[in-house]
Amino acid sequence: MREPLLHFVLLGALLFGADHLLISRNDDPRTIRLSAEVDKEATQVFAASRGRAPSAEELAALRQIWLDNEVLYREGLALQVDRGDIAIRERVIFKALSVVDANNKLPKFDDALLRSWFESRRVKYDEPARFDFQEALLAGDNSEPVVRAFVTELNAGAPGDAKAGLRVFKARPHDNLVQSYGAEFAKALETSAPGEWRALQTTEGWRAMRLDAVTAPKPAVFEPLRGVVLQDWTDAVMAEQRTATVRALAKKYTVKTEAAQP
Repeated sequence: MREPLLHFVLLGALLFGADHLLISRNDDPRTIRLSAEVDKEATQVFAASRGRAPSAEELAALRQIWLDNEVLYREGLALQVDRGDIAIRERVIFKALSVVDANNKLPKFDDALLRSWFESRRVKYDEPARFDFQEALLAGDNSEPVVRAFVTELNAGAPGDAKAGLRVFKARPHDNLVQSYGAEFAKALETSAPGEWRALQTTEGWRAMRLDAVTAPKPAVFEPLRGVVLQDWTDAVMAEQRTATVRALAKKYTVKTEAAQP
């Protein structure tokens, strides 16, 4: 939801492109009605992809996506970029966005500016610590007592695949550990002694785990990454300009939001 306009505008066009979401041609062309139907479809699409209803903040972001696209759609119609694309909403929005892009220009930059931008976003470029580990997954009962007893056997010399499915993971960063097993697991594994089997609780239950090795984090160096940084900076600045331009265009319209249906 925090991505710039470039990344969400086309997605929004696909999500909210149905004809029944558009205003009537008899309405005031300077009035945009953000109907309860928009919230309903946005909630359905979000729930289908995420498995849950959107939060109030997420629903507000989805409304803003729809509104940005509606502004672009109307500006596209005003510029007559719909010629040959009658009723094809996504193409009209894309063409209107292309017109916006054509009028936006990159500001001047130098290495000092790029380096400062790089340093303020260093977490994106630094190589994180990576972890090699093994998981011995018991079939059937994975309760804490059973897994702890199994870990005792493993540390006494029993092979990891003797009565369990053995999985080996290489070079997994912290974020991957959290996503796969949970934050508490990641913290416990990262503080484990290499070579020792431990019973660790994950988001899916207890597991027998052994940390094998840790690769230390490596700070990024600006010079080899200058080209990548320049492209990232360019994309970010252009996206900010697009968003600012569309939000400025939106001021020409009156937005009326309907109350959500109970």
